[in-house]
Amino acid sequence: MNADVVVIGCGPAGLQAGIHSSRKKADTVILGKTQNSALYGAHVENYFGIPEKTDGQELLKKGLEQALSFGCRHIDQNVTAATRTGDGFKMTVESGTEINCRTVVIATGISRMKLNIPGEKEFFGKGVSYCAECDCNFYKGLSVAVIGGESGAAVSAELLTRYASAVYWVSKSISADRALRDRASEAGAKIVPGTPKEIRGNGNVRSLLLEDGRELIVDGVFIELGGRSSSDLAMDLGVMPEADDSVKVNDRCETSAAGVFACGDVTGEPWQLAKAVGQGAVAGLNAAGMAKGMK
Repeated sequence: MNADVVVIGCGPAGLQAGIHSSRKKADTVILGKTQNSALYGAHVENYFGIPEKTDGQELLKKGLEQALSFGCRHIDQNVTAATRTGDGFKMTVESGTEINCRTVVIATGISRMKLNIPGEKEFFGKGVSYCAECDCNFYKGLSVAVIGGESGAAVSAELLTRYASAVYWVSKSISADRALRDRASEAGAKIVPGTPKEIRGNGNVRSLLLEDGRELIVDGVFIELGGRSSSDLAMDLGVMPEADDSVKVNDRCETSAAGVFACGDVTGEPWQLAKAVGQGAVAGLNAAGMAKGMK
């Protein structure tokens, strides 16, 4: 599949980028799931023109319909790989479908979705990680657990089998594409149905306790509760994220990598709908303008 612009993320920033890109007559594809947006389970009451409390899920539904009405295409899957090609970029989604494009807009939101269980905060950097690609090399010959049921967990579990002696993929249910699940299993990751209750250790992580009382003896816990994180995708595209995993942009929403734009929560605080929509418009217009100029 070919496109002028690919937008990674289906929240307010990504949908607005898609709307403005497609209205500028650029062939635009939006990748991602609205339910992964922070707005999905929230309510809005401080946005211009919406004086009463409004359901975020309904806003996202209307926003996606609006983007589609202007000619956007939408693939309801997470991105598993992003690479730069000679004259553009190639995105791969969960099903294995590849999309070639001229410019990219990163609108993935905040990277670190947390479990909020005992031990998570205490052992961050001491066995708890939110980025398998960043930290996999530290776990050669050790045992690890990967927590999450979506594509990010599947990709991380497969990756970690190349380093760790044992990889436990822990999730109450798995919604990742079957092909991703099979690849992780075939690589040696052991699927453990269950819900994490506590991360335990003594200075460093030593085990993961599940709600049913089972305890997995592990040296590391990788928390991957969505698609691939913004920092992973940014690095794939040649952008070095900041220490807090945000992506720095200029007033055109351009990153440090040519052809890569970013908007919304991924660019840092304030994490507000108004900022996400505003940056989405800027990123979409400029990504479309650059892509059309390449033709």
